[in-house]
Amino acid sequence: MKITYYGHSSILVEAGGKSVIIDPFLSGNPGSGISPSDVKVDAVVLTHGHSDHFGDCIEIAKNNDCPIIAVYELAVYCGNQGVKSHGMNIGGSAQFDGFKVKYTPAFHSSSISVGDTWIYAGQPGGVILTMGGKQFYHAGDTSLFGDMKLIGEMNNIDAAALPIGDLLTMGPEDALLAAQWIRTKHVIPVHYDTFPGIRQDAQAFCEELAKTGVSGHPLKAGESLEI
Repeated sequence: MKITYYGHSSILVEAGGKSVIIDPFLSGNPGSGISPSDVKVDAVVLTHGHSDHFGDCIEIAKNNDCPIIAVYELAVYCGNQGVKSHGMNIGGSAQFDGFKVKYTPAFHSSSISVGDTWIYAGQPGGVILTMGGKQFYHAGDTSLFGDMKLIGEMNNIDAAALPIGDLLTMGPEDALLAAQWIRTKHVIPVHYDTFPGIRQDAQAFCEELAKTGVSGHPLKAGESLEI
């Protein structure tokens, strides 16, 4: 499995000839290092509807004639924008051609801004993506919560993307505990530095992770981890 970071919370996962992008906030993020038109994938997966995660999903889905996989209400919204969509919900899993998606809880909010109106986008979630015999957990935007222990007990998570920005998600201290609870081997810190309110030292976070026996990877946009 090859995991490539494109800034903020955008992650491209490749294995077994298949490619999936999660939360493709690219054109609106000057730190992404990639254009939506350059993305070649078999599916787009969304953790929730906020613009810094929804990002360029419609353009990417249209360009690749691929589905957007999301929590039900968000999937319906995407379908109404003229793309293929596959609705799921928290706790549910689905097998696709070459990969499996399971939605986990995430403690956050989820909505889409359309002009002066906010549209309810279903519950936020995390995602466990199984590809090429490996499991990747994208926690989405979330606080620390006790059932992360259960996620760790029920799965064999090889790598995880955990938010560390604080303010809108858990911060570095809580993410350290989350990494231990989910029993992962590798952590990619996400959701930090994009905006002034979420500045963090990812290198320092990864150094603290190392003390717990977990490998941290403070990737820059375009850099990859292979597991």
